[in-house]
Amino acid sequence: MGILRGFEGILQVDGYTGYDALAEPRRVGGEPLTLAYCWAHARRKLHDIYQKDGSEIAAEGLRRIAQIYKIEASIRGSAPDERLAIRQQKSAPLAADLRLWLTQQRSRISAKSRLGEKLGYIHRHWDGLQIFLTDGRVEMDTNPVENTIRPITLNRKN
Repeated sequence: MGILRGFEGILQVDGYTGYDALAEPRRVGGEPLTLAYCWAHARRKLHDIYQKDGSEIAAEGLRRIAQIYKIEASIRGSAPDERLAIRQQKSAPLAADLRLWLTQQRSRISAKSRLGEKLGYIHRHWDGLQIFLTDGRVEMDTNPVENTIRPITLNRKN
């Protein structure tokens, strides 16, 4: 991760555990980074379970996340301070309800089941999934970046 030497601040990432060292107090090359985790990756965990098993719990999680995405769609392109105000007013309560729901579901489902593992992934990354609610500059997911670099990656494969 030498490319990030000297960088300080927030880094938006997926759930790859290799990034964890960047948030450690003993980080080499700078202060610990804040890792903003990607909601699209968290959502995909539930989507995969729903597609495979038709799980109503996964469907409910998807519905709850979709509510937050709907708010994001309405503020896309707005100034960071405006995004933050709307997120605090509209998205934060939905995220708090989602957290409560997630905790309730995790208490009912075996952590070793496929659904339990997916809910555990969201739980483990929860703090980083909340960063977009406290900083209007941060996107809810990594989709804008991934969509920008996708043509480069596709060309490299060709």
